[in-house]
Amino acid sequence: MRCRVKVCGITSVTDAAMVGTAGADAMGLVFYPKSKRNLSIAQAADICRAAPPFVTVVGLFLDAEADFVRDVLAAVPLDVLQFHGSETPEYCRQFPRPYMKAVGMKGLAASGGFAAYADHYPDAQAFLVDSHAPGAAGGTGETFDWTQVPQDYPKPIILAGGLTPENVAEAIRTSRVYAVDVSSGVESAPGVKDAAKVQAFMSGVLLVN
Repeated sequence: MRCRVKVCGITSVTDAAMVGTAGADAMGLVFYPKSKRNLSIAQAADICRAAPPFVTVVGLFLDAEADFVRDVLAAVPLDVLQFHGSETPEYCRQFPRPYMKAVGMKGLAASGGFAAYADHYPDAQAFLVDSHAPGAAGGTGETFDWTQVPQDYPKPIILAGGLTPENVAEAIRTSRVYAVDVSSGVESAPGVKDAAKVQAFMSGVLLVN
């Protein structure tokens, strides 16, 4: 089975079409004001309308007010929600969309490890493992020790953090994850995706399958 690919931090209709054509399975839209890839609701709605068929659109939030998430959902046809902060299970499950929870791997072993954290979110659709500390913002562009990625957890694991066209094949071989998530590793500038880098990233993924 081919490892799935999510390209996160899409900020334009042009990039949405490009990553879909390149073969990405999902694209991520960021709703976090401190991010350089943050979108307005109107921008996100335009991108969703341009998204190719069969490409999942994921909305990324970090400790957002619940009413803001509802406002986004009222205007933007997101398929999946991605919660990247300190959101509780009760918070995550209140919205009428499946969700995945980001897990910061830095120092996680000291607080019980991945399974102890993930088991608190029994209705999460999947878990995204990133290089930041638990509860901190991701998007650092840094990798972590891919051998720390759990191999036997019963739900899909998505690998993020510092992935590039040059290292994605090794990352998949080491971690054997369900999917990989890339943002800055395929950009020419923050929020601007580079078509050649996206194609090279997809080629790196296909090397493993």
